[in-house]
Amino acid sequence: MAEPGPSRRSALRLARLSFRDGERAAALLSGPPLALWDDAATAPVDDHAAAVIAAIGRSADPDGALVALSELVATAEGADLLAALVDRADVRARLLPLLGVSTALAEHMVTHPETWRALIGPADLPGMSDRLHAAVGADAAAPTTGTGGTHATVTGAQAATALRTAYRRELIAIAGRDLSGELSLPAVTSALADLADYTLQAALAVAAAELPAGCEPCRLAVIAMGKTGGRELNYVSDVDVVFVAEAGYADSVEGADGDTEKALRCATQLAGHLMRLCREVAWEVDAALRPEGKDGPLVRTLASHEAYYKRWASTWEFQALLKARAVAGDLELGARYEAAMRPLVWSAAERPDFVPDVQAMRRRVVAHIPPAVADREIKLGPGGLRDVEFAVQLLQLVHGRGDETLRVGATLHALDALRDGGYVGRDDALSLSDAYVFLRATEHRLQLRRLRRTHLVPDDPEQLTWLALAMGFRADARGDARAVWQSEWGLHVREVRRLHEKLFYRPLLDAVARVPSSGLRLTHEEAGRRLLALGFADPARALQHLDALTSGLSRRATLQRALLPVLLSEFADAPDPDAGLLAYRRVSDELGATSWYLRLLRDEGKVANRLAYLLGTSRYVARMLGRAPEALRMLVDDAELRTRDIAEVIATMRETARRRDDAVHAVAAVRGVRRHELLRTAFGDLLGLTDVESVCEAISATTEATLGVSLEIAMRSVAAEFGVDELPLRFAIIAMGRLGGSETGYGSDADVMFVFEPLDEPDPDVDLAKLAQQVAGTLRGLLSAPSSTDPPLGVDADLRPEGRNGPLVRSLASYRQYYARWSSPWEAQALLRARFAAGDESLGVRFIEMIDPVRYPAGGVGRADLIEIRRLKGRVDAERLPRGADPSTHTKLGRGGLADIEWTIQLLQLRHAGAISQLRTTRTLDALRVAVEHDLLDARQADMLAAAWRQATRLRNAIMLVRDKAEDQIPSMGTPLVAVGRALGYPPGIDPGTIIDDYRRTARRARKVVEEVFYGKSERPD
Repeated sequence: MAEPGPSRRSALRLARLSFRDGERAAALLSGPPLALWDDAATAPVDDHAAAVIAAIGRSADPDGALVALSELVATAEGADLLAALVDRADVRARLLPLLGVSTALAEHMVTHPETWRALIGPADLPGMSDRLHAAVGADAAAPTTGTGGTHATVTGAQAATALRTAYRRELIAIAGRDLSGELSLPAVTSALADLADYTLQAALAVAAAELPAGCEPCRLAVIAMGKTGGRELNYVSDVDVVFVAEAGYADSVEGADGDTEKALRCATQLAGHLMRLCREVAWEVDAALRPEGKDGPLVRTLASHEAYYKRWASTWEFQALLKARAVAGDLELGARYEAAMRPLVWSAAERPDFVPDVQAMRRRVVAHIPPAVADREIKLGPGGLRDVEFAVQLLQLVHGRGDETLRVGATLHALDALRDGGYVGRDDALSLSDAYVFLRATEHRLQLRRLRRTHLVPDDPEQLTWLALAMGFRADARGDARAVWQSEWGLHVREVRRLHEKLFYRPLLDAVARVPSSGLRLTHEEAGRRLLALGFADPARALQHLDALTSGLSRRATLQRALLPVLLSEFADAPDPDAGLLAYRRVSDELGATSWYLRLLRDEGKVANRLAYLLGTSRYVARMLGRAPEALRMLVDDAELRTRDIAEVIATMRETARRRDDAVHAVAAVRGVRRHELLRTAFGDLLGLTDVESVCEAISATTEATLGVSLEIAMRSVAAEFGVDELPLRFAIIAMGRLGGSETGYGSDADVMFVFEPLDEPDPDVDLAKLAQQVAGTLRGLLSAPSSTDPPLGVDADLRPEGRNGPLVRSLASYRQYYARWSSPWEAQALLRARFAAGDESLGVRFIEMIDPVRYPAGGVGRADLIEIRRLKGRVDAERLPRGADPSTHTKLGRGGLADIEWTIQLLQLRHAGAISQLRTTRTLDALRVAVEHDLLDARQADMLAAAWRQATRLRNAIMLVRDKAEDQIPSMGTPLVAVGRALGYPPGIDPGTIIDDYRRTARRARKVVEEVFYGKSERPD
C-alpha cells in the first residue's frame, strides 16, 4: 500500500489535535494568510506557530475558530493580528477561545476587524462609558436628563450603527477575558451591567437630540430593575427598566413650575425612542415591571410611583424593586426614586401572606414551563437559576428588614451576606454559590454562541460536547467532556433543588415575617419595652438572657441575633415566656458551641417554633432537655416522635450499658436512654401527635425496659459480690398498679412486686431469700439514686403481701401460701393489675397463673366482700383526699376521678371475670369495652367513664409536664392553669375557667355512673 502524501499525514496529525476536518485544517494553516503549518514536515513552522495551533485546538470548536481566524487575518488588520497572536500569550488566550465559542462575535470581528484590538492589554472597563458616548458624539461626564441635558451630535441610523459597533467592541473585550479565565463570574456580570448602563446613557443622549422642537422641558430618570439593577447581567438579556419623570430642567429645583402633563408626554417620547434605539443596538428594553405593567403609562412621576406602590402593588412587585437602581438620565431624580422605594421594599415582608405569595409565584413559574423542555431549562426549571434567586431574595426581604447588610443587589453578594449573617449555613451557601456560578456560566456560553437569548441546554450530543468544552471541561474518570459536564450539571441541579426546598420553604421565614420590623433591631431600652409588651413578667431578667445569648462577634452570637426576634414572639405566645427564655438560654449554653444546634434551629424552622412552645409550656421538658439537649433532633421529623418498638429500646439500653465498667454507670446509661424516650413521648404529647392511651403505653413500656435491663445489671453486680458468675435463682418483676395496666404517667413510680425461686436444688448453705433481697435492693437503689442528668425512677413495692411490713421479696411458694391463707379483698383487687414485666419470663408466667384464681374468683365476690370493698372505698374518699383539696377538681381521689372509675371497673372484674374470660385484662379502657359487650354496662355509662378516665389521665400528665411535679389537683388559676390548658391542646387566649368547667362536667357524669354501678343504685343481678 502506498504511503500517504504530506497533506494526508498533516490531516491525520491535526485530527489528533481536535480538528474534525483535518484536511481543511491543514489547508488553512499551511496556506495564506496564516502560513503556520509546514505541510512537508507535517508540523508547525516554528514554536510560536505551534503555540497558536495548540490554542486553536483547545477551543470549544477548533474548526470554526480556525475558519474565523483565517478570515480575520485576511483583513487589513491581519498582519498586526497575526503578529500579536504569535508574540502575545494574552491575545491568544482571549481571541482563540472566543472564536471557538461565539460565531456571532467572530462574524462581527471579520466585518469590523479593528475590534480585535479590544483584547490587547489590561481591560479598561471604566473607559467603556467614554468610548460609547464618543461613538455618538455625547459627553459622558454630563448625564442626559431630557430636553435640557446632554445631547448627541450623531443621530438617526448613523447613531444606531455607531453605537452598535461600539457596544460589540466592549462585548468582545469582556467575553475574551471571561473565556480566558481572567474575569470571575461576578466581574463579568457587573461589567455587562455597566455596559448596559453606559449604552442606556449614550442612547438617551441620541434620543434627546432627536426630540421635536418645542418639547416641554422634562427630567427623566431610567431605573434599572432585575439583573441589570443588581449588576449581574447576562450577555444576552432584556434590560428591565422603569421610567420616572418630572417637569423642568435638570438644574431646576424640585417643584419648579412646569406643565407636568406636557412634560410627561415629552418624557414618554424620549423613553419610547430610547427603547427603539436600544433594540437596534443591543437588546430589548423591557418596561413591563412598571406599575400596572404593560397596561400602565410608560412614564410616571415620582409621586405617582409612590402612590401606586403604597396602595396597589402586589407582593411580586416589591420583590422586583429589590434590585432597583438609577442608571441613566437624571440621577438626582433617580436617587430620590430609590430613597422613596427603599422603605417600601424593606417593609413588604410584613404584608399579610407575603411569604406564601412569593412561594406561590415561584410554583406558578415552574407550572408554566412546557413539559417538553422542563428538563433542559437552566433558568426557570426545578434546580435552575430561579430557584437560587427566589430563595435568596425571599431570605433578603424577610431578614433584611432588620439587617441592612443584606440589602445588596447581586445574588452572589447577597448569598455571602446571608452566610456571614448566619441566615444560611456555610456549606449551604457554598453549594448554592458553586451551583449558581455553574448555571450562569452555562447560560453565558449558550448565549455567546449566536448572541441569542436562550436558557435551554441543547439535546444534540455534538452541541453538548461543544458546551462542555466551552466551559473548560475535559475527559476524566467519569467519561468524555460531555459526560463530565452532565455529571456536574446533575449534581448542581439536585443540590439547588434540595437547598431551595430547605430555604425557600423554611417554616422560620413565615415566623420572621410576622415579627414587626421594629422588633428586629432594638436598642436596649426598646428591647425592654418590647419584652414587657410581649408579656415577659421580668423584662430586666429577660434582657440579661438576651445579652448573654447575643453579645460578641462570634457566629454563634450572630445566629442567635437572627433567631431571637422570632423566638421571643413564640415565647410570648407560650404560657410562661420568662421560663421559656430561661430554659432556652440553658439549652443554648449547653449546646451553643456544637456545630449542629443553632443550625438546626435556623434551617428547620419547625424545630425553633416547637422548641419555644415546649420550653414556654413545660418545665418537665425544659429540665429534661437541659440534661439531654441532643433530643432536639427528634423535633425535625414527626416520625421520630412515634413510640419506638420496646425491643429496640431494650437493645439500645443493653448496648449503652455494656460499654460501662460498673453497675452504677451502667444503670446511669440505661436511665439516660429512658430520659431520651420520655422526651420523645413528651414531645409527641405536647405537640398533639399522640393520644393519651399511646402516651401511657409508651411511658409504661419505657419503664418496663428500664426495669428489665437494670435488673440484669443488678443481678450481675450481686453475683460479682458473691464471687459467682450467675446467681442460683430466678428472679421476676411483676408490674402492678398503673404500670400493670400500661397506664403509667410522667410522674408515676413503678408499682411492682418481686418474686424469686431457686434455679435448681437449693443449696442449704445459701440464703436465697437474702440474695433476692439484695438484688431487689440494689435495683431500687440504682434506679432511685439522685442524678444531675436524668430523672430517678422510684420502684414502689408497697402492694406486696402485708404491704411495707412484709418482706420485699418472696419466693413463688411463699406467695402461693400467703394468697391461699391470708389474701384480703383489697389484695385481690390490687392483683387485677398484676402482669409479668421483666426478669425470668417462665417464673413470671407461673406467678400470673398462680394468682388468677385469687383475682378472678370463680363465683365472683360474696356479699361480705362486696360490702368490705365499698367500705374501703368510702374510707379512701373520706380519709385520703388531701387537706384543702377540692374534690370537684382532684383528678385521682375527687368525685368522678380516676379512683372512682377504676374501683368501679375493678369491682365488675372481681364479680364477673371468673365467668367472662375477656374481662381478664389489666387495662381500664379494655375492661370497659368488654363490660359493654357483655351487658355489664350500657354504652352511655361506658362512654362517660371512658371520657372521664381519659380527661383525668391527660390532666395528671399535663400537670406534671407543666409543673415538673406530680400532682393530682388541677391548678385553680393563673399561669399554671393556662399552661395546663395549652398542654391539653386548648387554643391560646381561651378563658382558663373553661378547662375546669370541662373537667367538672365530665367528672359529674362519671360520678353518677359510679353511684349507679359501684354503690349499687342500679344494682344488676350477678
